[in-house]
Amino acid sequence: VPFLGWVQIFAYCGSIEYSSGLGEDAWGQSKAPGDMGWKPPFFTGGTQEQRNRRLAVELANGRLAMMAIIGMFFQDGLTGSAWGDWANYTDSPLRAFESELGVQAPVGFWDPVGFTKDGSTENFKRRRSVELKHGRIAMLATMGYITPEVAGKFGGLCAADLEFKEIPNGLAALNVVPFLGWVQIFAYCGSIEYSSGLGEDAWGQSKAPGDMGWKPPFFTGGTQEQRNRRLAVELANGRLAMMAIIGMFFQDGLTGSAWGDWANYTDSPLR
Repeated sequence: VPFLGWVQIFAYCGSIEYSSGLGEDAWGQSKAPGDMGWKPPFFTGGTQEQRNRRLAVELANGRLAMMAIIGMFFQDGLTGSAWGDWANYTDSPLRAFESELGVQAPVGFWDPVGFTKDGSTENFKRRRSVELKHGRIAMLATMGYITPEVAGKFGGLCAADLEFKEIPNGLAALNVVPFLGWVQIFAYCGSIEYSSGLGEDAWGQSKAPGDMGWKPPFFTGGTQEQRNRRLAVELANGRLAMMAIIGMFFQDGLTGSAWGDWANYTDSPLR
């Protein structure tokens, strides 16, 4: 685009801003947000409910379009193609990891923060080990939220004058479990770490990421392809569980309910 073409583009944008009041809809009191003074035919009439629905649709479409155009700019800048052909981005440091386990549809190799841009296989192995451990803990934690609600709780005493059934679900249990109960929990976690090699699967060379030394029955045999598929499933389920447990914590913290009853969050500024 020649220089005079850019002059015309900026002049047109300036004329639109000037004719619409130079931001009066944002700073002033006489216009609603987005009111540029133009009334498109077929879209300004109707009831207030219909107008509100059109504005909501416009907002939703605008948000989607903002994400879409940034993605197009990003792809175009990296690949030289407006449609982001990954094959054109031959200098990508991510190619060292694009065939690793966990690279799954629909996003493929996804690293928006750029943790792997240095191409370090040692750092990648450590992060993969951490991801697997966090995913396993999150899967157990998610089931720990759900199971007591569905199947009930163990009978008997957790501590003196404290039955298991009296321990509430969710974050409320943090204030009920006695000190020695936490000691047992942390001691168990420490024993697992110690028996598995104190992070040997993350830092060392003798173990694969996530190899804690335990071989679960029915899941360690089969061909390499079958084992890789099981590991990929574990990664995907662990990622889902990490999102799930964070959502449960968030809902529980806001509403006081493990299932996030919105009616309990009476202090919400969104009300």
